Amino acid sequence: MANTNIYQITIPTPFAVGDVHVYLLKGDTLSLIDAGTKTKQAWEALTDGLKRIGYYPEDIEQLILTHHHPDHTGLTEEFPRLKAIYGHALNDVWLKREEAYFKRYEQFFYDLYLESGVPEAYHAFLQTLRAPLRFAGKGALTDSLKEGDLLPGHQEYRVLETPGHAQSHLSFFQEESGAFIGGDHLLSHISSNPLLEPPAIPGMARPKPLLQYRDALSRCRELDIHTVYPGHGKIFSGAVPLIDKRIQKQEQRAERVKEILDDGEKTAFQVCERLFPNHIEKEFGLTMSETIGQLDYLEACGHIQRMNINGLSKFKLEMSE
Repeated sequence: MANTNIYQITIPTPFAVGDVHVYLLKGDTLSLIDAGTKTKQAWEALTDGLKRIGYYPEDIEQLILTHHHPDHTGLTEEFPRLKAIYGHALNDVWLKREEAYFKRYEQFFYDLYLESGVPEAYHAFLQTLRAPLRFAGKGALTDSLKEGDLLPGHQEYRVLETPGHAQSHLSFFQEESGAFIGGDHLLSHISSNPLLEPPAIPGMARPKPLLQYRDALSRCRELDIHTVYPGHGKIFSGAVPLIDKRIQKQEQRAERVKEILDDGEKTAFQVCERLFPNHIEKEFGLTMSETIGQLDYLEACGHIQRMNINGLSKFKLEMSE
């Protein structure tokens, strides 16, 4: 590996994305970047992986989370001598299982899907929003990390806020070696899904994750990244061409959305049906997030116009198109 202080451990998950990687980070403190998923198989894989490099769960002093998703936070409760958990402040509502937040989370999607013209038949999806929590760990942050902070115990790493896939998403960059511990922000084999979430503060405008994701990609493009240590897939170099490929793919999808709108105004759901005809049934949440993200992007570029008609948001091409 390019950095001898980083050790990758691969852990199975019950999710379609497949295996997830956590990273043992040696320094002033022995840290684990992310915590896999909460299953017996994951725990066995983690303990076996630690043993292969000469450590045990009780040696782990702190956890550092790239983001709050269950395949990255599952084993937070399993380290007997853990002194600290660090991550973005937005991890806390998930680790603490704050009921008020989850009720707001569910209401956010109910309202958004009504506005987006989602038929009643798809509303069963709303009942599954909490299901992945059974694979997530509990706890509380010792302290939060933000843009520009240095990692506790690993001062050579700088914290980067890289929202899009999750509002809580952080990446960690070591300028000297070019090591980039990127969670799900940069993956070699698949593009990260920009996922919808409610605003952190009630009453504020919702985040626009695709715009955030593109902005974070552009900022990472300016870094001298040598080696990416991702949450899924292989360790890789060549971050710049990968980022260019991801942005190009998004541009191509945006053009497809414009083609769909070329024959008349549509709701986000109607666009989603045309954009993802083979995936909308099985991956409803992901496809709607991507569709709404594309509509956010095209609206921000001035290519489409949003109209509110009887409680529905509809989109049409700008006349100049």
